[in-house]
Formats: sequence, structure tokens, C-alpha cells
Amino acid sequence: MLASGAVDPLARLGQALAEAGYAFVTPTPETHRRVLARGGEARTLRDVFGWSRPFAAAPCRSACSTCCKRRGRSKRGAAAAEQGALLVSGSAPARHSAYPTTAADAVFLGPDTYRFASFVQSRAPPRIGALADVGCGTGAGGLLLASRAGSVQLLDVNRSALRFARANCELNGIHAVVEESDVLSGAAGALDLIIANPPYLADPLRRAYRDGGGDLGTGLSLRIAREALERLRPGGRLLLYTGTAVVEGEDLLRQRLAPLLQGVPHEYFELDPDVFGEELENPPYTAADRIAVVGLDAWRP
Repeated sequence: MLASGAVDPLARLGQALAEAGYAFVTPTPETHRRVLARGGEARTLRDVFGWSRPFAAAPCRSACSTCCKRRGRSKRGAAAAEQGALLVSGSAPARHSAYPTTAADAVFLGPDTYRFASFVQSRAPPRIGALADVGCGTGAGGLLLASRAGSVQLLDVNRSALRFARANCELNGIHAVVEESDVLSGAAGALDLIIANPPYLADPLRRAYRDGGGDLGTGLSLRIAREALERLRPGGRLLLYTGTAVVEGEDLLRQRLAPLLQGVPHEYFELDPDVFGEELENPPYTAADRIAVVGLDAWRP
């Protein structure tokens, strides 16, 4: 349900764009780079807010008047930044940061988010008590399951992500607690379902949405699994969507999760055997065969 009379500027912008029929499926950064390399200025709403193309005069004047300003980016992130005589949108509408997402606190919604949404939607129980979305980013996972849950907590260490999550709550008319939290440090109470789509790459720029830390990006996924199994109520469930480097045929994350999951009922499986192949050209991955997307469905005994 679309909220009426939205207060947050990002939510107001999202509401205006929804009313204008705006729709865009965000591709991977590498696909985005290739499409933008074709050149050309923005001529549609999708060009401005989806592709982040530069524009000389906003084709979305009525829709983005609340956020687009020629004065550039404010401390809270205005929606337009100058590029010479042209303008470039500074954020996608109530979704994520604009391309290129190179800032340390960038927020990204892309193909992984769509796969994550499909994973939790198919695996989550029809009725949920207390739900927490760890590293919520835009809040997509938690908001998707909100209609099944008694309560929803959207948790992230990235304050920029929390701003997008709050705007998306308002835009969709959904009540959730949005809290700054290092994994589960800011979560309240025992939890029935914890979902997470953490960063899982070894990123030289150390971007919050991309770098998982540890051995080839496995660090944060391991930490989430460990803390979640401690915080869940007995019989509670963890749905972890993440990625792993496969080195000489061996799944690094699976190896490192094995001691933690001894005696824990769970399923672990590949959801996509080969993603972000361009990362294999970077020094951290010189020994990797591939990067796979995996899912962990675990229950606290």
C-alpha cells in the first residue's frame, strides 16, 4: 500500500515517481558500466533515477522537485550533483545510492536483492513472530515479509542504509523499528526469524554494502550465523543469503561454517554457481575458481 502524504523527502520522491509509472530493474555494476559507456544524456525518468545518466534539464521536473537542486549534494545527500554543466541524480528513488556506488557508505539494491527476496519469500514460514533483517540495506527483505510478522526490526550499521529503509517503510505504509546495529547488537528481545543478505566480497574499497571481511569476504556471514543462532528462540530460524569463493573446488564458507553448524538442523545449498566473474581478475581472487551464491536455512535446536 502506498503511503499518502509522505513526509520524508525520499519517500515523497518515490511516491511521485510511482504515480508517474516509474519502474526500473537495477542491473549489476558491471552491466551498468557497460550501458553508460554507450554515452548519451538522460531523457526519461529511468535515465535519471535508474541509469544515473547526466541531464541538462530535468525531464522529471515535477517528480523530483523535492530533492533535485542545482546547488549540489547536502550533508544528508541531495538528489542531484553537478557535473560541469550537467546534473546527475544522487540517489535512486527511496531505493539505493546512485551509480557508481563507490562511497564507503553506499547503499545498493540489485540482482542479489531480487534473489534474496525470492529466497526468503519461499523459505520463510507463513506466520512469523519477531522478525529481524540484519544488514537490512534498503529494507527490502524485512518489508517483503512484514505482512507475515508480528514485529519487524530493520538493522544496519550503515546510517545511509537506515535512511533508505525508513523512507521505504513510509513509502509502503509499513511499521518497522529501524535501528543502527552492528549485526544484532541493537536488536531487541528474542527473535523467531532472522534474515540476512550480507556483503560477501573482498572489496579493496571496503564499501559497507560489498566487503564481507575475513577470508575472501566470508567474515561477516560467519559472524551473522554465530550471533543469530545465539539470539533465536528455541525453534527459531535463520535464513542467510550470501556468497562464497570456491577455491580448487572447495567452498570456503561451507568449510568455515561446519564447526558452527554441528548439531544444528540446517540446509545449505548453491543458489547460483557463478556470479561477479569480473572479480576473479582482482588480486584477492587469484586462486579462486568462481564465486557462488549460497543459502543457509538453519533452525536453533
